[in-house]
Amino acid sequence: MTNFEIIMPKMGESVIEATIIRWLKKEGEIIKEDDPICEIATDKVDSEIPSPVEGVLKKILFAENDVVPVGAVIAIIDMGDEDAGEPGADKPEKPAEKKEVVTETTAQPVETQALPVDEQVTSTRFYSPLVKSIAKEENISVAELETIPGSGKNGRLTKDDLLQYIKNRQQPVVQPPAVSKPEVPKAVTSPATLPPVTVSGDDEVFEMDRMRRLIADHMVQSVHTSPHVTSFIEVDVTNVVKWRESIKDSFLKREGEKITYMPIFIEATAKALKEFPNVNASVDGYKVIRRKKINIGMATALPNGNLIVPVIKNADQKNLVGLAKDVNSLANKARNSKLDPDDIQGGTFTITNFGTFDSITGTPIINQPQVAILGIGAIKKKPVVLETKDGDVIAVRHMMILSLSYDHRIVDGALGGMFIRRIAQLLENFNIEMAI
Repeated sequence: MTNFEIIMPKMGESVIEATIIRWLKKEGEIIKEDDPICEIATDKVDSEIPSPVEGVLKKILFAENDVVPVGAVIAIIDMGDEDAGEPGADKPEKPAEKKEVVTETTAQPVETQALPVDEQVTSTRFYSPLVKSIAKEENISVAELETIPGSGKNGRLTKDDLLQYIKNRQQPVVQPPAVSKPEVPKAVTSPATLPPVTVSGDDEVFEMDRMRRLIADHMVQSVHTSPHVTSFIEVDVTNVVKWRESIKDSFLKREGEKITYMPIFIEATAKALKEFPNVNASVDGYKVIRRKKINIGMATALPNGNLIVPVIKNADQKNLVGLAKDVNSLANKARNSKLDPDDIQGGTFTITNFGTFDSITGTPIINQPQVAILGIGAIKKKPVVLETKDGDVIAVRHMMILSLSYDHRIVDGALGGMFIRRIAQLLENFNIEMAI
């Protein structure tokens, strides 16, 4: 018989492992080509692993919730052959059977490096096998790991973070001199005490799913990392609305794509980021990293209520047609859980559209390690005072509110205000006669 090994695929440059969320097939079940075998998850994206061959799922090598390194064999499919069932078939070497033995020994280190199952179940973060191994050697429990701040992407705990924590834990605590006590109020150094949460018999209690836990951790980390300031500006987008209404039918017929407002907002934002590059940046300690590329993420609501941020790469180099196609493609992939790891990596700035749910504005939380995020409110018709050569008049205009939350460590009120005002100017001066 011929065996085929299913490998844990590489899910991105910085991803070294993934968790098997759910097996979609059972041992002994017939597999067709491109049938999804299991669902996997990283701290970046969830996806399915399809089978490249037909056969029978002979063996599953990892259980659900196991963390598996990239490149490890996770299952074996028996593809069969013409003489597989003949007792006299000549198969002296059985190379596939040898592979199976190697597979099991390859998978073994993952089990020895993992933390105890009963502790691992309660973990809300992902830990690399190396981090788990160090934690095990130092007798650090999962509960203690959860309290250690991480400097990796999305707050991930790195080897250096853990080693520094161990080093600090082993050092004796030095009491500060008495003169320093008045300078640091006790309220600042004492951890906040959360009020108790009571549950009545009518309440429903359920666990957050994995993605919601990641979102929760990411939002808390962002607020703790960046001092948030939010500025607002009201924008007259009448020209934008009229232009879109005039071309949307012909655009759909010609391109086979709908054109929404988002590509227009992305185009204006990309132009403003080129003029104000310090908003297209990240902070590393006391260093500012000014990004050369302008990669704009767009927060997308998923059917299950969670949120994901696919990224439009090099947004400043694309016209409205290209932006419209990218927006539609990424939104559809997100809603159908088809995003690739690369689709959500490399963002330098984020836009979130409150107007989708008819909200007029909001105060978005910065998507770390970025330093600003733009919120788009609903477009509403309002009576507005217009200045004309014949005097002021009242007219009905299409108005919206933009909000910009920014990291006050490097973006001051002046820079934040000028940046959001520039986006407003680009939208208000939109060329209603522009051909596309």
